Amino acid sequence: MPISSYLKNLREKVGHDILQIPSVAAIVRDENGRILFVKSAESETWSLSAGAIDLGESPSEAIIREVFEETNLNVKPEKIVGVFGGEKFRFVYANSDAVEYLIVVFECEVTGGGLFSRDEEVSEFRYFPVEEIPDLAIPYPKSIFVRGTGKTFFQ
Repeated sequence: MPISSYLKNLREKVGHDILQIPSVAAIVRDENGRILFVKSAESETWSLSAGAIDLGESPSEAIIREVFEETNLNVKPEKIVGVFGGEKFRFVYANSDAVEYLIVVFECEVTGGGLFSRDEEVSEFRYFPVEEIPDLAIPYPKSIFVRGTGKTFFQ
């Protein structure tokens, strides 16, 4: 889904200046434990299924919506595996819009749906084993992808 009307309105006021964006990201696994990554049609970079939290939306509602919009999968957030922000989580889009994400990362369980692109944001989906995770647009620590740590990571 394209930029929300709220963020579009903010962009009209601030131009390409950096905005701090509350966001969510999903770790979605297949039956073999591999993790789903999506490739952005805009920048050709890999990422977790992710996006901004809309006004009035809880983080868990946002992750359910974002995963469905990008992948057509229905998910249930199981637990928070990390909360990340700061300078390392800055990103500049192809149109020069700068953002700094504050990201809540959820481990999610697939409850239905079938994998296909519902919008123009995603050009490819692929499940990767933990040891073969590609370079990502956002520098999540690799430790969040390892199952069974029982820890929530903060940065």
